[in-house]
Amino acid sequence: MFWLIASTIAAAFMAVTMIFVRLKAAKKPASVKKILLPPLFMSTGALMFVFPPFQVSLLQVIEAMSVGVVFSFFLIKSSKFEIRGNAIYLIPSKSFIFILFGLLVVRIVLKLYLGKTISLGETSGMFFLLAFGMILSWRIAMLYKFKKLENQLHTKNAL
Repeated sequence: MFWLIASTIAAAFMAVTMIFVRLKAAKKPASVKKILLPPLFMSTGALMFVFPPFQVSLLQVIEAMSVGVVFSFFLIKSSKFEIRGNAIYLIPSKSFIFILFGLLVVRIVLKLYLGKTISLGETSGMFFLLAFGMILSWRIAMLYKFKKLENQLHTKNAL
């Protein structure tokens, strides 16, 4: 029970931190580097799978990543860019906060449900994969939207 409470508090802290990071990021121009670095940094967490308690089956990997991709649709819909001057900015979405906390609640409920049948290590591994699948697909969609606007910006500047 301790680990469930501790991980829930940690997830809530990360969600709040993400909100502040997102609001701060909206004040500066976006870049490919700023879009791609978060999933790259997060990928180092996959080292957890070196240790047997965290290893999951291929089916669990597919399930967790699939749920992450489905969850990312909400984040993708709330992520929009705009051209201001000669730069591209991320538009802060009012719904982002609600989406982030809604996803947190769903993850907690899933964790409570799965925690009854799956070991703590496997649950941790699956929720890492869920979060990674969510962030990776969200950031790929953001990169696509950014590049599309970047092409428009270069076309406009070339004229």
